[in-house]
Amino acid sequence: MTLLTPMTDVEFAIYLAKAIPEFAQDKIDAGQWSADEALELSRTGYAEQLPQGLATPDNVFFTVREAATHADIGMLWFAVQARAGQRIAYVYDVYIHAEHQGKGHATRAFALLDAESRQLGLTGVALHVFGHNSGAQALYRKLGYQITNINMFKPLVDRGVGDSGELR
Repeated sequence: MTLLTPMTDVEFAIYLAKAIPEFAQDKIDAGQWSADEALELSRTGYAEQLPQGLATPDNVFFTVREAATHADIGMLWFAVQARAGQRIAYVYDVYIHAEHQGKGHATRAFALLDAESRQLGLTGVALHVFGHNSGAQALYRKLGYQITNINMFKPLVDRGVGDSGELR
């Protein structure tokens, strides 16, 4: 089984030390940031999003734990937001440590998130998933999430267009 417990200050510091460079890499992989700017942009983004750190209002951080041992197996962060006149939970980050993946912990963590959201009077749960994260996309579809937006990008590379504008 799986539990969600409030994240401690120490767990939050460990989380940020891991999350900031990982988010920077995700943005590089998605083609949104260059490698030379990514780490600083990630640091700035986290600082702006969480000006009071773990105590930032309307942001909830959980450590995901294995119920029998209470071992730390991951984390989940959501914020309460307004969307279309309703209050929802917006998941900013969630992960299960690699050695605990494939055991149903993420599915159970999201079920617990649903229960927590209902208890807070929230009417839905939203999240973002990077296009290159096909495993997360499959999980979210399985859990009943629906696509609400799709951003697409086409890189323009030299395909051998001649001076006349015709392809060579």
